[in-house]
Amino acid sequence: MKQYTIVIHRNDRTSEVTRTLPELIEYFSYTLEVGHQWERGPGRKRVNTAPKSARALVENLNRATNNATVNGHSGTYYTLKTDPA
Repeated sequence: MKQYTIVIHRNDRTSEVTRTLPELIEYFSYTLEVGHQWERGPGRKRVNTAPKSARALVENLNRATNNATVNGHSGTYYTLKTDPA
C-alpha cells in the first residue's frame, strides 16, 4: 500500500509521521474524535473521522485541532509532504 507523510507543525518545530492511510487515521484518531465532539459550537467546522484520502485527512486534522481550542485557532497545523518528482 502507498505510504503518506504528514508533517506536524507545532511551536516552531516539525515532526513527521509516515504510514499508510488506514494507519494514519488510526494514529490521529484521538485528534479527529476530539475535534468531532466540539464541531457543534459556534464557528466550528464539521470533522470527518473517516476521510477517504490523505489530503482529506490533513484538512480534517486542521479542522479538529482548531475546533478543540477556545479561540478557534490552534498553534498546531498539519501538512501533507509531497514526493519530489
